[in-house]
Amino acid sequence: MDAHRVERMAATLREELEELINYELDDPRISSVSVTEVLVAPDRKKAHVRVSVRGNREEQLQTLEALESARSYLRRQVGERVQLYRVPDFHFSADVEAGVREKADKLLKRMQKGRPRDAGQESSPGSSQAKKSTPN
Repeated sequence: MDAHRVERMAATLREELEELINYELDDPRISSVSVTEVLVAPDRKKAHVRVSVRGNREEQLQTLEALESARSYLRRQVGERVQLYRVPDFHFSADVEAGVREKADKLLKRMQKGRPRDAGQESSPGSSQAKKSTPN
């Protein structure tokens, strides 16, 4: 199968799944979810769906569990909306771990405020290279 065609199929699946998950699923276990990537197998029978979930580790696991239980519903809905010969089976996984996401959020907030990482590490590693004199 043409690689460009698989990419278009993955992009279409990503858009449809994100819309279905965020606006049509009424499961209280599902919090704010964004579909970051869909990887379709070459035989088009399986699709690995990576989702980004806000919240702590427990909320992330509950959301993934809810998505796995809604897998057949999502597959049926995608089949009705998108003209595909074969709708792949979906397998969901978290894009980024909850602990890493919390660290990233803290780092982004710190960057927005313009504060250094630690008070003792205000100088950057590149500053020692700037102090070297150039040969004459």
